[in-house]
Amino acid sequence: MIRLRQVALVAADLDPTVDDLCERLGLTVCFRDPGVGEFGLHNALMTIGDQFLEVVAPTTDGTTAGRLLDRRDGDGGYMAIYEVDDLDARVAHLESNRVRIVWQMDLDDIRGRHLHPRDVGGAIVSIDQPTPPGSWRWAGPGWVAHHDTSVVSAIAGFTIGADDPGAMAKRWFELGLATSVRFVPAGPRGEGIDGIDLVATDRARAGERFDCAGVTVTLV
Repeated sequence: MIRLRQVALVAADLDPTVDDLCERLGLTVCFRDPGVGEFGLHNALMTIGDQFLEVVAPTTDGTTAGRLLDRRDGDGGYMAIYEVDDLDARVAHLESNRVRIVWQMDLDDIRGRHLHPRDVGGAIVSIDQPTPPGSWRWAGPGWVAHHDTSVVSAIAGFTIGADDPGAMAKRWFELGLATSVRFVPAGPRGEGIDGIDLVATDRARAGERFDCAGVTVTLV
C-alpha cells in the first residue's frame, strides 16, 4: 500500500502564507513541529481529512528549502510524503534503482526515509510507515481535533512541472511512486511541484482555483 498523506510548500514568509490558506480553505493549524529545526526550518501543518498540507520556511541560511526558493525565484512546492505499509521492501526496491536515502528516522510510532530529489526528479519525496497504520506523528498529537471538512475534504493529488514529463512519469512509475501525481511541461521557473488538487466538499465549487505560495490550488 502507498498513499499520499502530506504535501509541503516552501515560502519565504511562513505566517502570511498559512493565514491565507486557512482563510481560503476553512483550515486551522494542527501542529508546528519543532523537529524541522534540524533542517533550518519552521513550519505549520493543516489537517485536510486525514491528510496534511504543510508550509515550511527557512530560519537559517544554506538550507535546502532556501536554495529551492532561490532556484525557482520564489515560493513553491517542496515535498510529497507517502504512507506505506512495506517500508523495508520499498527501500530495497528504490536502492536497486539507484535512489539514495538522504535522511532517515526510526521511532516507535513511525519510520521515514527521504529520497534524494536528483534520483527521483521534481520534488523531495519521503516514504513513511506509521504504527499503527493511519496515525501520523508528524502532525502532532492533536490533529484529529482539527479535522474540518467544511470546504475541502481530501488532497486528491499534486502536479509536477518537468522538462520531460514523460521521462519523469516513467521514472516515478518504475520507483513505485506514481500515485496521486501528474506531470506537465515545466514553466519558466523550472521543475517542481506547481499545483495541488483538493476535493471540494461543496461540489458546486469544483473547478475553483487560486494561487498561493507559488502553486495553483484547484478544487476538484
